[in-house]
Amino acid sequence: MIFNRKFGIPDALQSLQPGAHWVLSGDLYEGLSWDSQDKEKPSEENINLEIERLQSEYDALNYQRSRKEEYPDFKDYLDGIVKNDQGQIDLYIASCLAIKEKYPKP
Repeated sequence: MIFNRKFGIPDALQSLQPGAHWVLSGDLYEGLSWDSQDKEKPSEENINLEIERLQSEYDALNYQRSRKEEYPDFKDYLDGIVKNDQGQIDLYIASCLAIKEKYPKP
């Protein structure tokens, strides 16, 4: 899993002008060649703001990605229900609650 994703110009362009045609040489705005006649080329400021927005949204949900990696398999819970094993069910719930405590919502 990629937990430390960094957004860049291509991500911002895809978000701001989906379907636009462009070529980026390097990582800087100066390397952006705009090929779409029907869509306006975003300014460097708008691209940077979109990169920040995308990064903030992604970072704010890091707790969800961390939890997902560590949650026990839900099949253990279902198995406990089928076998009517309250101990197994309680263990599953306790494991989930411990992970939620380890990775709280911001």
